[in-house]
Amino acid sequence: MSETSKQELREAISEIRRLLAQRTAEPVIAFVEPLHPSDLADLVEHLDAEERLTLLEIVPAPLASEALAEMEEEEHPAELLAQMEPARIAELVEELADDDAADLIGDLEPDEQERILDSVPASEEIRELLEYPEESAGGIMTREMVVVRAQDTAHETIESLREHANDREDLYTVFVVDNRDRLKGVVTLRDLVLAAPTTLILDMLEQPVAVVPVDMDQEEVGKILSRYNLASIGVVDDSGKLVGSITFDDVIDVVEAETTEDILRFASVSDEEQLRGTTLGAIRSRLPWLIVNSLTLSVAALVVWAYRDTIEQLVMLAAVMPVVAGLGGNAGTQALAVTIRRIALSDETQTERWSAVGKELVVGLVNGLVIGGLIAVAASLIPGTDPAFGIVVMIAMWGNLIVASTLGAFFPIVLERIGTDPAVASSIFVTTFTDLFGFLLLLGLASAFLL
Repeated sequence: MSETSKQELREAISEIRRLLAQRTAEPVIAFVEPLHPSDLADLVEHLDAEERLTLLEIVPAPLASEALAEMEEEEHPAELLAQMEPARIAELVEELADDDAADLIGDLEPDEQERILDSVPASEEIRELLEYPEESAGGIMTREMVVVRAQDTAHETIESLREHANDREDLYTVFVVDNRDRLKGVVTLRDLVLAAPTTLILDMLEQPVAVVPVDMDQEEVGKILSRYNLASIGVVDDSGKLVGSITFDDVIDVVEAETTEDILRFASVSDEEQLRGTTLGAIRSRLPWLIVNSLTLSVAALVVWAYRDTIEQLVMLAAVMPVVAGLGGNAGTQALAVTIRRIALSDETQTERWSAVGKELVVGLVNGLVIGGLIAVAASLIPGTDPAFGIVVMIAMWGNLIVASTLGAFFPIVLERIGTDPAVASSIFVTTFTDLFGFLLLLGLASAFLL
């Protein structure tokens, strides 16, 4: 956020608090009505609990409902909705797109969900969406789409579009179904506008570039929409029946959520930890991974203990050990980041996937030779140092960067093959092995050639 927008937000927060303190609705409504729902959501998130509730009860329902949908999940907008009176809940939910309403209500406990749905007269579609897994195509789709029959004319379809324009999320794509609601094809808005009024939809029908099954993971849906640059995509069940559609704006939210999840996992942080979560929640999320990491790194500590006599006789090794381990860890992290992102974005054969290991091996060979040479030269400049010490450090550094780069590509691919998320445990394995091999090479070579 720029300094200008931060200043504007601070001023808006101050002003809305002043207006709320006057306990008069009209000035509040006049102030927030020009705001975009996303901007209003930012404003609401910076208010305290009582102010949030007061503001959203005053704001016109269309704007308030969209602001709730735009709020971050960590701010618990669903709980805010649940605190309102049944009539206001019904008013806000009816203004929401069915997928946004399902996302919002789905964050509540089952009894709270039922209480809210009971207050909404037409809640059948929301109930149906809540039955699908949250991170599946069914969980992010909308039932609010334009559906026509192949026997309809262009004129009839355009009239239908006009009639339902206000309660349909996507008007870019018209889905064509048969008498059993099975998806037969799509018609673009452009073709409809250009067609003669009496032209049958059947004559303009195109096969969809792609459709997705209702149980497909949301991340895979995002990849398909991105690959084919689609504004929306149809969702079908096992019988080919059209059950909903997913629009590009929903996928943007999915990509953001999945990227955040991957970043947290890559750092060995549970994806259950919320970015704005509590201190206790952060401790619970991170501590188990730190315990696991301490156990794996104890193996490297045992190597150091085994060569304690060597370190006592060559104290310089104590200064070099963190350098060997640190550079190895950095090289492994670089290879990990590239490989995990490659796995996430690319549809590759196993041969193509394993070529990443060969690539990182070559990278490690070259980088290790260069870095090892620089470290050796630096070590040789220390007064009274045996020239052989620099060679030992160079070989250890070279070998460790080769191991780090290679394993940084190897572990994510292996973990993916066995059905484990490569972003979760790869860093722990790579850190352990780079420290282990680095210390073994450095201390082993020093014991063999310097004593």
